[in-house]
Amino acid sequence: MNDGTAKRKAALWVGVVFLLGAALGGLLGYAFVHSSYAAPGTQLTDQAKRQHRLAELTQNLSLTNDQQQHLDTILTSMQAEFKSIRKQVDPQLEDARQRGRNQIRAILTPDQKPKFEEFLKRLDEERKKNAQ
Repeated sequence: MNDGTAKRKAALWVGVVFLLGAALGGLLGYAFVHSSYAAPGTQLTDQAKRQHRLAELTQNLSLTNDQQQHLDTILTSMQAEFKSIRKQVDPQLEDARQRGRNQIRAILTPDQKPKFEEFLKRLDEERKKNAQ
């Protein structure tokens, strides 16, 4: 093996290791961003979420006690408004989701359908976990 071939092989290995490292880093970054900060199976209550946001803004903005009280009232109102909007929109989203799923089912073979249903089961479980 000559010197040029060895250099090309070494460069190829360096490139492969770099690409694998980048892919692994991307995968781990994706997993970290999409994982919950809470322990598995535990979800924060609306009050806990609001208190966390209040504490974060208090620290970052150096809010006074009066500002904190006003902000808590605003955040409480926003949470209630968001819940009201979700109650109106969620049924429409669910209808669209089911129509799309039925259209996908219509193009699948009998062998593909059970795999699709398993995929949907995992997807729905993930959505429930993230929605709380």
